Amino acid sequence: MVFFQDDESLPATTMKITNHHSHTFRCKHAQGDAVDYVRHAFQGGASVYGISDHSPIPDGRYPEVRMAMEELDSYENAVRKAQSEFPEVKVLLGMECEYFPEFHAFYEDELLGRRGYDYLIGAGHYTPLEGSWQNSFANMDQPKMLNAYSRHLAEIMESGLFAFIAHPDLFGCSNEFWNDDLTSCSHDILSSAQATKTPLEINGYGMRKEPVQTSKGPRAQYPWPPFWELASEYKIEVVCNSDAHRPQDALACLDETRLLADRFDLKIADLSHLGSSPKQAIPLVA
Repeated sequence: MVFFQDDESLPATTMKITNHHSHTFRCKHAQGDAVDYVRHAFQGGASVYGISDHSPIPDGRYPEVRMAMEELDSYENAVRKAQSEFPEVKVLLGMECEYFPEFHAFYEDELLGRRGYDYLIGAGHYTPLEGSWQNSFANMDQPKMLNAYSRHLAEIMESGLFAFIAHPDLFGCSNEFWNDDLTSCSHDILSSAQATKTPLEINGYGMRKEPVQTSKGPRAQYPWPPFWELASEYKIEVVCNSDAHRPQDALACLDETRLLADRFDLKIADLSHLGSSPKQAIPLVA
């Protein structure tokens, strides 16, 4: 069920069906493999589909929610199998990444370089605070966490590695109602996005998760409309994605995310260049 409150009557969005955020079983909290997602996407009329599972981290941290380094080859082969089986769809090889500055070369030289990934997504699932990495899905009602989160997203954007930033408004998980601290955090994130020309993602997965219960009724964890209303004050672009963790959700909530973009007159980023540059990619291994 999609928990998304909107009192306005919104026009239908007529765009090509694309999705640049999806996962596979390798992250240990998703189902299916690349070909399963692309099959559903093809049946749903998609023209572009990106597979972007959670990146391994060279030092092996957070293994419970991502693939291991030794799974990279099988992951890439799975995406190339989907490309081969569904040539009608432009299937892109991507990865959703945490950004740790000490591993900048891994993202740039190994993934984008030697392995020929089409794009990387920057994500702030963890926030650096007081010498440790904190879970960004908790305690985001604390000003010090919000300040650290916005600084970390700025660092991710300033790295220049990422095609867009995933679910920047995930602080909706920790807050019942909008407040001044959230406004300040949001302005910092949006200012960085404008300065670096980095698109921000309107993420449909938060609409499918357990809703936040408030005294005014349930609402989606994210996307959170007040954030995107503020976004309309900035010269930024957005990306609308499903963030699919099950093949049957390959294109889920795309209509809702695009309607939210329409509601606040947000410009959809053109990502058609992804996958168009010649590169030295590792061939499919039988």
